[in-house]
Parts: sequence; structure tokens; C-alpha cells
Amino acid sequence: MTMYQLFDRTLRAPYLQIKENAASYFSKREGNALYLFFEKSNGATDWKNNLDFPAKPYRSMSELWFVHRGFLRVFRTIEPLITPLVSDKSVKKIVISGYSHGAAIALLCHEFCVFNRPDIATNIVGFGFGCPRVVWGFLRKSVKTRLKNFTVVRNCRDIVTHLPPWILGYRHVGRVLHIGRERRLSGVDSHRPEYYLEELSREVTA
Repeated sequence: MTMYQLFDRTLRAPYLQIKENAASYFSKREGNALYLFFEKSNGATDWKNNLDFPAKPYRSMSELWFVHRGFLRVFRTIEPLITPLVSDKSVKKIVISGYSHGAAIALLCHEFCVFNRPDIATNIVGFGFGCPRVVWGFLRKSVKTRLKNFTVVRNCRDIVTHLPPWILGYRHVGRVLHIGRERRLSGVDSHRPEYYLEELSREVTA
């Protein structure tokens, strides 16, 4: 599957809307592969969570690390719903994808999947299209390793991928794939799905 196809599926997925925190996700099982999709911002509650970015501890065990509080709140609403899907030992591959607000949730989901399914860690891949920064501060090597197969896809000057500002301590993790470098789009236009689709149509298999 190409990244174009994956992003197109992310845009078109029939998302399940959860009232609490306006969380939305879609899961699809295809053979032994599990696909998890997360939706872009679609209401005032999403934007409230987007802008609620003081850092909050994600894991409190020996691997303490910090993430964007608003995104973590949304993911924790979804987490108990996807846990049985991720824990199913007949699942041998997991593909995670999200756009914009949903890309941030996809990143947290990716780490969750690798942490809980180390037996298939090399077969877990995640993509965050137009992903904002989620992680705050420095990460232990073990956490970085869990996120190494997550790809942040940034189109041209996409303003969302530069938020929250790095000066506040937030950073991208995993791999950053910069597409549309030659385009002269504004930061806002660079984030629009139609321009992502246009640039991704030139990309190779994900």
C-alpha cells in the first residue's frame, strides 16, 4: 500500500465517534493485519484539546516521559477500546495512521502498540500526516526505539507540524518525511488534505 492510499483511507474512514473528549477512531482487520485510523479535528472539543498543551507524564514507571496533555486525554479515552484488538495474538501486523489532530493520537497509539506487542514490534508501523509535536523533553533510548517506525509526514510549510513551538520543549520523534519542498504554499494551505494527496501521489510504497 502506498502512503497516498493510506492517507486516502485515513480521510475516508467511517469513524466511530466517542462522546467523551470527542475522540474518534476506526479499526479494520484484514487477515492477520490490524489497521487503526484516527481522525482530524472535527469540533470545538478537539480544538480545546489541541490547545491544551502543558506537558503531562505519560508513563510513570521507570520510563518516565512527557507528552502533550490534550492529546493524551483523547488517547486515554480510546485506549481501552483498542486494547483487546491490539492484544489479540492472531494479529501479526499493525498499521496506524492519523491526520492532523489524529496524527498526534496515532503517535501515542503507535508507542502503546509496540509497548504491548513487543513480539511483533518490527511489524508495527505508524504514519502521522500533518502531525503536530506531541513529545516534550528528552526521551530514554528505549522509548525512542519504540517510536523508530513512526513517520511524521510534513508537507511543504505545514504550520501544524511546527506546533506546539519547539521553544516550549516539544519535539518530533521517529522519522520526519518532508514532502512538497519545492511548492510555494502557505503554512495553512500546506496542511490541507488535497495538497497532501497531490504530493503523496508522487511517493513510493509506504
